[in-house]
Amino acid sequence: MIRVTRGVTTAVALLALTAAAPWEASAQPAPGSPSASAPGSRSGGLTLPEGWRITGTGAGAQLVWTSSEPVPMGDARVEFHSGDRLLGRPLARPDGRSFALPLGDARLDEGARLRVTAGGRRLDAQGRAAAAGERPLSPAPVPPAPLPANRVDPGRPGPYRTVSGEYALRSVRLPGYLEPVEMRATVVGPAGAPGRRPVALFLHGRHATCYTPGTEDVRMAWPCPAGTVPIPSERGYLRAQRLLASQGYVTVSVAANGVNGQDESAEDAGAQARSSLVRLHLARWADWAAHPASAPAAVRRTAPADLSRVLLVGHSRGGEGVNRAAVDSLNPPPAAEDGYRGPVRWKIRGTVLIGPTVFGQNPAPDVPSTTILPGCDGDVSDLQGQIYLDGTRGVSRGTALHSAAYVVGANHNFFNSEWTPGQAKAPAIDDFSSDDGTDPVCSPGTATRLTATQQQAAGATYIAASARLFVGGDDAVRPLLDGTGRSAPSAGPARVLTHAVGGHRTPAFLPGSSVTVSGGGRLCAQIDPDAVRACLRPEAGSSPHFAYWETAAEPGRDAVAMRWTGTGSRVAVRASRPVSLAGAESLALRVIVPPNTTGTELDVAVTDTSGRRASLGRARVDGLPGSPRTAAHWAREVRVPLTAATRAGLDLRRIGTLELTPRGGAGSAWLMDAWGWRPGTPAARPTALTRVDIGRMTVAEGDSGVRTYRVPVTVSGRGSGQVRVFVPVPDSDRVTSRIVTVRPGRHDIDVPVRIRGNTRFGYDVRHDAFVKAVRGTVVGAHRGGVTARNDDAMPAVRLTPVADDVTEGSALTWRMTLSEPADVEIAGGILLKPVTDGPELSTADLDPAWLEAQLGEVPQPPRPVSGVIEGGTSLWLSVPAGATTAQVSIPTVRDGVAEPTESLRGAPFTYDETWEPVLGPEFTGRVRDAA
Repeated sequence: MIRVTRGVTTAVALLALTAAAPWEASAQPAPGSPSASAPGSRSGGLTLPEGWRITGTGAGAQLVWTSSEPVPMGDARVEFHSGDRLLGRPLARPDGRSFALPLGDARLDEGARLRVTAGGRRLDAQGRAAAAGERPLSPAPVPPAPLPANRVDPGRPGPYRTVSGEYALRSVRLPGYLEPVEMRATVVGPAGAPGRRPVALFLHGRHATCYTPGTEDVRMAWPCPAGTVPIPSERGYLRAQRLLASQGYVTVSVAANGVNGQDESAEDAGAQARSSLVRLHLARWADWAAHPASAPAAVRRTAPADLSRVLLVGHSRGGEGVNRAAVDSLNPPPAAEDGYRGPVRWKIRGTVLIGPTVFGQNPAPDVPSTTILPGCDGDVSDLQGQIYLDGTRGVSRGTALHSAAYVVGANHNFFNSEWTPGQAKAPAIDDFSSDDGTDPVCSPGTATRLTATQQQAAGATYIAASARLFVGGDDAVRPLLDGTGRSAPSAGPARVLTHAVGGHRTPAFLPGSSVTVSGGGRLCAQIDPDAVRACLRPEAGSSPHFAYWETAAEPGRDAVAMRWTGTGSRVAVRASRPVSLAGAESLALRVIVPPNTTGTELDVAVTDTSGRRASLGRARVDGLPGSPRTAAHWAREVRVPLTAATRAGLDLRRIGTLELTPRGGAGSAWLMDAWGWRPGTPAARPTALTRVDIGRMTVAEGDSGVRTYRVPVTVSGRGSGQVRVFVPVPDSDRVTSRIVTVRPGRHDIDVPVRIRGNTRFGYDVRHDAFVKAVRGTVVGAHRGGVTARNDDAMPAVRLTPVADDVTEGSALTWRMTLSEPADVEIAGGILLKPVTDGPELSTADLDPAWLEAQLGEVPQPPRPVSGVIEGGTSLWLSVPAGATTAQVSIPTVRDGVAEPTESLRGAPFTYDETWEPVLGPEFTGRVRDAA
């Protein structure tokens, strides 16, 4: 047998079960080429939508989606779905358009509703067409009214002159990453500031890593290939760094190209690696604080750093990275997974998360945070970072303030000047785009869209506000962040709307198992494919609060949905046990109303457990500017004073019911939660929490019997807590979940996995589990499981002719025979080659209906069979699981034209156990004239 190495260009797939050959060189069709599946084309035996195809068969089968246009490299993960089921997260291919997902044991049925998403946004043609055909939101969007100015503006420069520089240290190795990761940073700090100064560390997100100067060529690779240089993403926050430095902060922005270029296949998308990188830099700063003479020149030029006062600022995946760094600093991760294993010599006082990802949905509950949500985010489009607030409710003490700042008209990229066209050294784009450039909210030039400089000014101001509150303890800036409704003049024309959880709030009505709903409302599920249960139907828009996670239905995430046709549809929300509003000044509600609506009014009343009732007042809620491409169903914070309840003699320690009565015409709204609110910012003192990390174990399936393995789980820390454990059910689309109490040193999370051994070739099979914190816990690695590795050799394959010398009108036929059956399809085929001796069979000699079924077209003008696709073709064979033979035929037609005998030339191929194609002996098939 002759081994065919990867990169052979003469084997481009065609004719039969798949549309592209399985090795890499042939898996990159240009858009519009015959190998890209046409609408309704057959691929892998299925009719697939436009842009989709299956390459390879058996254990080598991959589901491939190819975009008609380049897909920018971003922070959101690309996901393949079939209906409501997450199939998996594909890997990007070098062409910038194609994504491939190994199918493994995943099932695809005829008529599968395939879709591809990133950050909740549809990328495939069907999704774009659906979005374009949606009913536009009405009325037309208008910018929110300006808010009153806060009495303190944190965006004003401080008194200190700033100095800047860079350092480059020896690269570091991180667990799971083949190549070392750089230790580079840009430093901006104050000159002449007295004493040790607080530190702000910035971490950029996942962006292209390398570019070719003077061209539009960008790469996602590490190290950078010859002729390319690293994109300096770490220099993109200089405006915010200079502002903070002028106010007395030492700032450092670290490079993370080495993580970005290698995190595609990481189960956590690089969160742990980014955390390790952040803490490695902090450890160096702690060294330099103790031994100033050892510091790089850029560090020595600035004021000395105080590592007991640290603010972490992360953009996109960098946001998830600094959140994990905050978790890891308080609750150390398992040593085997961590790139930093030294002592924690710093204290993180707060985080700022800009358009962050939250793949693990595991926020640091006891570290104050501000999450900046860009209203025109075209990358992390679902604004999933909202979970950094919502996901902290009830988990820990609740004294840490968690704020969300929704920036109307901001996109994802422009917070970083190195990702901004006209400012960046490397090629850069506006990540928000609409097909026709006329989005009423987010297209450049609209009344709501910010310019890059306006967006960067707003970003710098709200980073500085967070630093002043979380690190400096200045409560005067709190109204900018906690939903009080104040603005900072230095943010310019930007409309920044905020709400918050935690701080001096006390929980009152948090929809879930602790409340019931009656009247004109219902308890709804934030995540559920069932429209009857779901809070918001997909066609109605999307909400940052309802961002999808790992499963189509997620228990434990609820809200109250209200819909009314006229005044008086009272909604009663009853607590399962009395709630206390004692000491609160107001009742704060987070209420969502549809985008572009104004003047929704709700009368608010409460009743105590003795039956005394008080009307607190009327709340008015306006929607955000929105379009079908934005996630604008976002909660506005409204407050009603509790003075009426006090005057009416209610026992504020025992409130039982919250009533909301809509006023005016028809409308809808959703209550996220209600809190007792009073001013001030309490000290956020982290409490002892239990940490849970899910690992992954790979085992051999064995030759016989059934072995039981358990998903590896590490529980560390102190105390006890609760998590919700999710386990996908094998061979189904269902996911089970349960709440488990965990304690360090015990094995409370028990997920057994039964592996049945055999001696037949098959797939590697993944059995997964994932967890989310419920109470008294933090989660590090949220996902893992057991992978059963196939340990059996592939059967020997023999290809024999059944009819290889026929008269036109008959079919050329070959048979594949296996030495023994396998548990999966076995792929093979015939590599067709140009005929060198005599005339070659043409597509005009083949049955047109057969060609149409295989190619989606009948090639015109007719071409030699070996050249239907430029570079050659492959005739595919596939032996079904459990069978030992299969046949493939090429039907010919009588053309009524006198012609000599025509032939085709080929060689059989199959794959070895590593899925390298292996060629067999050449053969010839002949078709003789019927005349």
